[in-house]
Amino acid sequence: MLDRLSSSQQELESAELKEDAQASGCTPICDCGDRQIVKVTGTLRTVTLRPRAGVPALEAELFDGSAALDVVWLGRRSIVGVEPGRKMIASGRISMSHGRRVLFNPKYELRPLGQE
Repeated sequence: MLDRLSSSQQELESAELKEDAQASGCTPICDCGDRQIVKVTGTLRTVTLRPRAGVPALEAELFDGSAALDVVWLGRRSIVGVEPGRKMIASGRISMSHGRRVLFNPKYELRPLGQE
């Protein structure tokens, strides 16, 4: 109880996200290496439309309490339900781009609203 009172809101949210990842059998993002096939979960922090090489690309930042990961859907301008604050499980092959972990065109599952 004392730890909860002395922790910041961000630390509490990070701890909760880490517990969710462990409970769902997902790999923590901080443990994901280049070219590794992974299943990760977390909360979408940002969602932006950022063209890559002239092709539309929907890009989102997924945070699980340990690290962040960029999730990119090439050829998409929007996806219903993909919005900041939404929880998601994503799987695919991690790649490194400019020092950041990136997951291109992943298989994904949006967590139901109301469980956030």
